[in-house]
Amino acid sequence: MVKLLEEEDATNSVELIYKDIKDNFGMIPNLFKAMAAADPTWLELNWYREKQIMIESGPLEKKTRELIAFAVSIVNNCEYCSSAHEMMAHQQGASMEEINHARQVVELFSSFNAIANSFPDLPCDIKLK
Repeated sequence: MVKLLEEEDATNSVELIYKDIKDNFGMIPNLFKAMAAADPTWLELNWYREKQIMIESGPLEKKTRELIAFAVSIVNNCEYCSSAHEMMAHQQGASMEEINHARQVVELFSSFNAIANSFPDLPCDIKLK
């Protein structure tokens, strides 16, 4: 069984990180609780990365970032992450139509990648103009 460090058991740096996570998400996701239980430094590093890439402003809008995270999670067969990022995409304004279209794009390019990989040394001829 996966060990989770619950919020009421958090101390020191983990307690501060949990507060920041809760301020951003309204809760502490189990993934972060598992990282905290395994290694608080690992939690700290990954929370910093999460904030930099997914929460703070960047060139991609948050909805797009969540749809990408959703698609990557499907490709990596991570049920936890695909469920979480589907819900987070909804929270950022993605419709069911957009989420289902993301599923279709994942399926299409998983197939196309398999086909392209079946041709040894297939050169890419798509270039910027």
